[in-house]
Amino acid sequence: MPRPIWNGSISFGLVTIPIRVIAATETHNIQLHQYHETDQGRIRYQKVCELDGKVLEPEEIGRGYEITRDNVVPVTDDELDDLPLPTAKAIEIVSFLPAERIDAIRMGDGYYLQASAPAAEKPYVLLRRALERSSRVAIAKYAWHNRERLGMLRVVGDAIALQSLKWDDEVRSPSSLAPPPVEMRDDEVDAAVDLLESMGRDDVSGYTDAYTEALATLIEAKQEGVEPPPAPREERPSEVVDLMDALRSSVEKARTARGEGEEATVHEMPERRKKAAAKTAKKAAAKKTAAKKSGGRRPRRSA
Repeated sequence: MPRPIWNGSISFGLVTIPIRVIAATETHNIQLHQYHETDQGRIRYQKVCELDGKVLEPEEIGRGYEITRDNVVPVTDDELDDLPLPTAKAIEIVSFLPAERIDAIRMGDGYYLQASAPAAEKPYVLLRRALERSSRVAIAKYAWHNRERLGMLRVVGDAIALQSLKWDDEVRSPSSLAPPPVEMRDDEVDAAVDLLESMGRDDVSGYTDAYTEALATLIEAKQEGVEPPPAPREERPSEVVDLMDALRSSVEKARTARGEGEEATVHEMPERRKKAAAKTAKKAAAKKTAAKKSGGRRPRRSA
């Protein structure tokens, strides 16, 4: 398990639960740096004053709020330290609500919370079970990097996870982006639903990052002094003007990709049967191992 990125506690009414915060995700991106092409020296950047061109030391740099280009209100570190930040050492639970009430557009990074002492284990499990039994999530406030933040505590497996949330004024409204009303036939909607069904899956595991895979292959080939394999070029489909033709072609392509190999038909959708919960859970559990290994890879390093 990675190192904790923060130590504090969960404030739950009169209960305090000491915890460690651990990042729940990591990137598989391959990091490329900038180098001088002549001698492969790393490129470094300096902080330069735009007025006198002087390279500044850290102690010469201050912060401020720009009113206009020529009017800046300076704010010192001492003034920032004096600002109230009651959640600096605690994740303070302020309310509980059903998870479906939270729009996914507000969600940010995820973290796992771990009980940091034996005495914290029982209240930790108590909170976890209360969240499970109530089918609710906890809304909390916490402070990292001198900023108060909003988050959601939810149960993930046997752990409590913290999901960062955007504040109300940080979420833009999509109202101005929606297209004007259009006429839509029932058979067109049925065809679109048919396409969705033909592309259905049980979970999101198993997808791979084609770009990262190709970059790793390129680096390995250059490291070994061999010619990298040519990148496959995906053929773009011809433009289809008729919407129904496009939907039929898409359904046929999706079914072929799934190995069904039957001619696509567009028809009125029958009533869908509910899948057994046990069957879905079994399939999801079987794919957990594969999910951990899919996505991208890093290039091999030579000895």
